[in-house]
Amino acid sequence: MFFKDKALSRSIINTFLYAFSTCAIKVVLGFFLAVYLTGNIRLKRTLRSMVFFPHLVSSVAVGITFAALMHPSRGLFNKVIIFLGGQGINWLGNPDIALFSVIGTDVWKGLGVATVIFISGIQAIDRIYYEAAEVDGARGIQLLRYITMPLCRPAMNSVIILALVTGMKTFDLIKAMTEGGPGTATEVIALSVYKQFAAGYYGLSTAGNVIMLVVIGLIAYPLQKFLISREE
Repeated sequence: MFFKDKALSRSIINTFLYAFSTCAIKVVLGFFLAVYLTGNIRLKRTLRSMVFFPHLVSSVAVGITFAALMHPSRGLFNKVIIFLGGQGINWLGNPDIALFSVIGTDVWKGLGVATVIFISGIQAIDRIYYEAAEVDGARGIQLLRYITMPLCRPAMNSVIILALVTGMKTFDLIKAMTEGGPGTATEVIALSVYKQFAAGYYGLSTAGNVIMLVVIGLIAYPLQKFLISREE
């Protein structure tokens, strides 16, 4: 019954797209941002605080704020684009880009956690490895590729699992920004379960909860085992 409903089936696809997209972007941007913030730069602590700050803000508040910023006629984003000579974009009203607009907002909010985890992993690397590599002539990208990335793998694994599970069970940000619209363009499993329960379809909502639990378990556990095996 759950999979026969087109809206509910679409929510599963959206959930996978949302979770894997936010996870990948957070891992890549978080790592390189952490590398920059652990370098010899000025205002290092201030920049770290600025990167982490969005995580401290409520997801609902972030959703409402970005929904206003992305308003097709009164939003700041479109006003800037029009001022620069471009054409306004219907960020949340266009089914083709609405989900990606929410994904961008989620990355902005959650990037700080990924960056902090990566910073901890990078700072835990003993300087002796860098010194030994530099004696052998390694520089820049080589140090990043052969020292930082392999020895930072435990932190990377933590970010991957955390970001993926968080993306799979996302609800509040999408509820605040689009409520699953336009149509079912941004509908995810958790939001579908909420809507079915609110409408009195308790059987469907229960099935959705079970499906979400099973899907997260089937993805997270094997992935964690695989990442740990590579770490070893």
